Amino acid sequence: QVQLVESGGGLVQPGGSLRLSCAASGSISYTYAMGWYRQAPGKERELVAGITSGYSANYADSVKGRFTISRDNANNTVSVLQMNSLKPEDTAVYYCNADLRTAWGRRNTYWGQGTQVTVSS
Repeated sequence: QVQLVESGGGLVQPGGSLRLSCAASGSISYTYAMGWYRQAPGKERELVAGITSGYSANYADSVKGRFTISRDNANNTVSVLQMNSLKPEDTAVYYCNADLRTAWGRRNTYWGQGTQVTVSS
C-alpha cells in the first residue's frame, strides 16, 4: 500500500516562509512526476507546482519566483515545496501528489491528506 504524508504547514505572517515536505512510502518501484496542489475555501483545487522524474519543474503564475519545488535525489520519493514571500492569498490546504508505479506494476496517482497553510498577520 502506498501512502503520501505531508508535513510543514502552519501559520506564518505575510512575507514569511514555509517549507512543505511530502514523503511517499510503500511498495513503490518508480516515481514519475510529483506535485503540489492547493485548495482555498470556496475555490477549486489548483496546481501550485510540479516536477518530473527528470527534475523539470513548472509553476502556477501566481507563485513563480516565490515558490520552489524540488525532489530528493537519493530515492526520488520525497518532494519539497519551499514557499517564500508568502501572501494572504496563499492561504489554503496544500496537497501533494505523486504519479508512480507500484511494485506490482500498477501505475496510479496518489494523494496526501493535506496540510493547512495560513498566511496572516
